[in-house]
Amino acid sequence: MTQNAVKGPASYFPSIEKKYGRSIAEWQGLIRASSLTRRMELVGWLKAEHGMGHGHANALVAHTLVEAGGK
Repeated sequence: MTQNAVKGPASYFPSIEKKYGRSIAEWQGLIRASSLTRRMELVGWLKAEHGMGHGHANALVAHTLVEAGGK
């Protein structure tokens, strides 16, 4: 691992974009536009509606909520 390696939820971003065909900005826009606000509700929604795996969904939601100042 290099000193500048990405850590945390963002480390999943390249594989999320490759596997699901949308940019991280697009996914974050969908998350923000959702009427859901709780982390696990959003994770469940990404899994059910978009076929996303749990780890990828959790990473996206966690990162998006932190950026928004949420929990």
